[in-house]
Amino acid sequence: MANMAFSFARAALGLSLTVALFAADNSATLPNYNIPLWEPGSVPGAKGDGPLDAPFLTVFMPPANKRNGSAVIIAPGGSNIMLMYGVEGIEVAERFNDWGTAAFVLTYRLNPRYGEAERVLDGNRAMRLIKSRASEWKLDPNRILFAGFSAGSAMARSVAAAAGLGDPNAPDPVDRLNSKPHTLLMVYSAGQATPGEKLKEFPPTFLLAAAADRGAANGSAQLFLDMNKAGGVAELHLYQRGRHGFGSAYTSPEFSPWMDSLKHFLTLNNFFGASK
Repeated sequence: MANMAFSFARAALGLSLTVALFAADNSATLPNYNIPLWEPGSVPGAKGDGPLDAPFLTVFMPPANKRNGSAVIIAPGGSNIMLMYGVEGIEVAERFNDWGTAAFVLTYRLNPRYGEAERVLDGNRAMRLIKSRASEWKLDPNRILFAGFSAGSAMARSVAAAAGLGDPNAPDPVDRLNSKPHTLLMVYSAGQATPGEKLKEFPPTFLLAAAADRGAANGSAQLFLDMNKAGGVAELHLYQRGRHGFGSAYTSPEFSPWMDSLKHFLTLNNFFGASK
């Protein structure tokens, strides 16, 4: 299934050839296309040169007349062995597009070939790459949300903990940029504590899970308590019923309000732009 998921996302690459045809129409939605996180042959820690060794972003751009300069990186879940591109990727990206936010679905490196260290590299590189091309996409480089689901959520915590100013002497100018997200979304997984993480310095964090999904729910509640005690900013939503893996939950009677709650949280944190 992992190969099928990768093939599905890569199929969007050909659509990039038609981007210019849409540029003049402010109401048109641009076709999706892929961008590699690193140039071929330069992926750090790569164990080969196949499709599973080359992490990339799939771009979902809202119509020009809706854009507000915000962006989101979406890391789908899948137990680190596959990626749930549908309800934890494409559908979430489309909702963000409705809000005027440019969305980038992250295809990161997976088990058993790669471990958490490579995934953290992929997440931080994605942040820096989007910031490096912010003017091209008319984005505010200081308003990029990192959103993770399940395994992607666990990775998000590590990405936030590892975020930094970049190396001013790096030969690749992308690696010189700050990788800290503006805000963080962690859906049904709080992840494991990272040694030395400074929760007070985490970006404002939205935590979401279902109470019956006890590992995710209890972990999210604990992370909220720890962030709150440390002086960080966090908002916690635990639904009384439900399951793991509800994703965008467009039509769910249990979970459908969650993205509206997220939008409210993001608005309070000026993600869509400062209030006038």
